[in-house]
Amino acid sequence: MKIFKYIALSVLAVGALSSCNDYLDTLPDDRAEIETADQVKDLLVSAYPNYNNNTIMEMMSDNVTDNGKTYASSVLKDELYRFKDVDDTGNDSPYQSWNGYYRSIASANEALQSIEKLGLTESAKNLVAEAKMIRAYSMFQLANTFCMAWNPAKADEYLGLPYPTEPAKFIGGAYKRGTLRELYENIDKDIEEALPYIDDNTYSVPKYHFNKKAAYAFAARFNLYYMKYDKCITYANEVLGSDPTAVMRQYEPLTQFGAQDVGTQWIKTSDPANLMILATYSGASYNLLYPVSPRFQHNTYVCSFATYWAKAPWGSGSGGSKEGAKALLYYSNMMYGLSQAVFFPKMMPQFEITDKINQTGYLHCVDPIFTGDETLLCRAEAYALSSQPRYDLAINDINTWIKTHCREKATDGTTRPVLDEASLNSFMDEMEYSPAVIESWAELTIRKELHPQGFTVAQGTQENIINLILHMRRLETMYQGLRFIDLKRYGISYTHLLKGEEQIIFNPESSDYADPRGAIQLPADVIKAGLPANPR
Repeated sequence: MKIFKYIALSVLAVGALSSCNDYLDTLPDDRAEIETADQVKDLLVSAYPNYNNNTIMEMMSDNVTDNGKTYASSVLKDELYRFKDVDDTGNDSPYQSWNGYYRSIASANEALQSIEKLGLTESAKNLVAEAKMIRAYSMFQLANTFCMAWNPAKADEYLGLPYPTEPAKFIGGAYKRGTLRELYENIDKDIEEALPYIDDNTYSVPKYHFNKKAAYAFAARFNLYYMKYDKCITYANEVLGSDPTAVMRQYEPLTQFGAQDVGTQWIKTSDPANLMILATYSGASYNLLYPVSPRFQHNTYVCSFATYWAKAPWGSGSGGSKEGAKALLYYSNMMYGLSQAVFFPKMMPQFEITDKINQTGYLHCVDPIFTGDETLLCRAEAYALSSQPRYDLAINDINTWIKTHCREKATDGTTRPVLDEASLNSFMDEMEYSPAVIESWAELTIRKELHPQGFTVAQGTQENIINLILHMRRLETMYQGLRFIDLKRYGISYTHLLKGEEQIIFNPESSDYADPRGAIQLPADVIKAGLPANPR
């Protein structure tokens, strides 16, 4: 068994949570009557989602594979990996994700209703903006989880989700799902109405809220998925300014730390890269990083041939090999765990102790949900896909990402690449397309066959740029669930291997690369209450 730098499961970065305690202390559901703007402000603290979809989206993506039946799996991870409808109702299940996001929306609506009742609409525009941004974000997360990817050609056919605009504790038969077009239009409306009035001076710790940069980063990501590429670029520019590296993570200082300390550094509000941080009740960090129920996990095979150690313009090779020791990519030599569960130590488990005597409490996932690094890649993709593609600007952004994520020089003297159109094309064109059906891990490459949903990607430069950006996004957003959305958006086929069983292909050719399993099934009690289920 190959062993990497291993972190004992009993070690928890409790100290890292102390800076988030005020954020985690949300108001109870049974609230006093709202009578002032300050009380509305307090209410909005509790309106941010307290559950996430990270485990759901990661387990359904190509970031994980099967280690075999000799390793245990939780029911949740097993059902998600097999693309089954999930019965589990624990913290990281579709059930809790659904209820958590809709509770967030109900709280935001309660704040909006209170502002209107108190006649504070004009004097509290900043609070209205925050409430609408929270509502839009939670609806966007629900859409990414329970709906198909945005496709303008099918938006009137695909099911949307209820978009409540008044407080409600349960979303069931009293609501209609509507269409995906209606859902995206409502999200867009909330974002556009909120953006001008977001005010950083409203918050004592802006990065626990929708501050300006976070709001524009959200708007950039949403408009990228919505295929409004010029708007994506405009909003990303508001975040990135004239020097994107000023809001991007610096990796060299992290190399001096061990895993727990890297995890602590990763979620600091003082890091300019972290635009907004969200803490949720979640075991996602255990589910996805540590070898807890490790049958389905990001293992050495995925790491070596598909993610951190895959061949890319900056090199390749496992952390224990001669080539890996010379790798330029910072990630490549900052990997921990066992061969069955290899991880980069971002978003380490955080434990909130509520009983100091018995040492019991709650697991949290503390996630920088918007960063300058991911926003840069949103802009790069938008540059490449806009109606008048700017490949030069897309490649500039790619080079900026490489500059911040790679050492200037490896131990053998290899220098960090600076790509232009010719060298990028040369590198990508020499690769074979990665097969959807895996016969040998060595066949995998970062070059995928793309079947975009509702848009086109031309062969050659455009396809090559997009494939490289998608690989960068895969590394950048590991454990955060965005990879599965990219797979849906681009109709990428991939395989979930099962030891001793028939493998499962997502996006088989017969489905026109719009696999209905990409829309997670609604919770059973919601379907029983009368809301139409997702087609299967």
